Amino acid sequence: MSVEARHFIDGKYTAGDSNRRFKNFNPVTGASLGFVPEGGEAEIDAAVSAARAALAGPWGDMAVAERAELLHKVADGITARFDEFLAAEISDTGKPKSLASHIDIPRGAANFKVFADLVKNVGSEHFSMPTPDGTGAVNYALRVPKGVIAVISPWNLPLLLMTWKVGPALACGNCVVVKPSEETPLTATLLGEVMNKAGIPKGVYNVVHGFGPESAGEMLTRHPGVDAITFTGETATGEAIMTAAANGVRDVSFELGGKNPALVFADSDLEKAIEGTLRSVFANCGQVCLSTERIYVERPIFDDFVARLKAGAEKLQPGAPGESATTLGPLISQTHRQKVLSYYQRARDDGATVITGGGVPEMPAALAGGCWIEPTIWTGLGDESAINREEIFGPCCHIRPFDTEEEAVALANDTPYGLCCTVWTENLSRAHRVSARMEAGLTWVNCWFLRDLRTSFGGAKQSGIGREGGVHSLEFYTELRNVCVKL
Repeated sequence: MSVEARHFIDGKYTAGDSNRRFKNFNPVTGASLGFVPEGGEAEIDAAVSAARAALAGPWGDMAVAERAELLHKVADGITARFDEFLAAEISDTGKPKSLASHIDIPRGAANFKVFADLVKNVGSEHFSMPTPDGTGAVNYALRVPKGVIAVISPWNLPLLLMTWKVGPALACGNCVVVKPSEETPLTATLLGEVMNKAGIPKGVYNVVHGFGPESAGEMLTRHPGVDAITFTGETATGEAIMTAAANGVRDVSFELGGKNPALVFADSDLEKAIEGTLRSVFANCGQVCLSTERIYVERPIFDDFVARLKAGAEKLQPGAPGESATTLGPLISQTHRQKVLSYYQRARDDGATVITGGGVPEMPAALAGGCWIEPTIWTGLGDESAINREEIFGPCCHIRPFDTEEEAVALANDTPYGLCCTVWTENLSRAHRVSARMEAGLTWVNCWFLRDLRTSFGGAKQSGIGREGGVHSLEFYTELRNVCVKL
């Protein structure tokens, strides 16, 4: 992999302090990809200062149409270097080339164009009002950038989820300091080159690598020069960031954990339900915040559903990302594999019936050092089991039967999380009725991972705060200022 992970601050690359660095590993083989600099207070200060200078200078003064044109050039720059971004994404995550090339990189580029076009065409409020002297007054709203945005992005969809935040932030006229996951530093680094070539002024886009607590992440969220924080990741980390954001009363936007249910009714198209559920459980080795870990199936089709899902899971083929036969990549790291395997063991200890999987697959010698794990399906556990309560973030699910629609809804909502839900039914009335009762930010009916980028996205309960997508992103990345003019 030719990309070297470095900080990108004020339009320039820097390796920082050579005494503070850590290794980046390829999860497919376990081989080292090189060293990553760990940012400290000096790097965070420099990045925030550069962002504030750009905000007060060329970027803050730029017309919306010109800003949008530059962001289109950023999107085109990603597309022009598609193979480089693809290689960087695969090196960091190990996901199959077929997945990254069809989702991660195209969406990473599209996020800039979608929000650039949206900002150019969004309207604002305008009201006329009477006054006591009869002359009247008009009120209108100005939409202005919020300022310097701290972007803390996860490792499961590194480019896609980072640009999902950076795209609208820049389109609205903000400047950003990005802290990518320490597991996946490469695409955020490479994007700096694209920003420079597109003509984005220095200081608008900054990247500082490092960890969370007592490292770049914590220092960024506590920095007084940061005006708002957007984060995707675990709920516990979100709580810590929210504590830091209280200092200075900074705004936050969080997409956090999930324990997402699927409801499969007996009147569903079983072929479609199996195909969709195989994706929602096992795509990206289960490392998707929207993955389905709890499946509830109406009793008349329960046995058939379990048998078919088992057959589909056992056809998944782990292997090198570039191989056309590969349909399952590794987990992101050995540490994460140990976490997922601890849940596999807990399921056995709790008395689960292991339908398939439950361990580590045998891999060829060249891949034996990677973070491989078996797709796993359980039945037979109680609703209070940790397997049904806690987010595992691996290629696994528990399947439980239900008898009535009322019971299915209650089971789905019996969780502290509320990110998404999937409903499989051919009954249109039931689809609408059940969807309206789901305590989740997003419900899919007879599909999964289908998104219109103009719609709202975010979680309920412990799955997040705020909404992203379309004008909902603009609400976070801008402030509305009302102007009242007496006529």
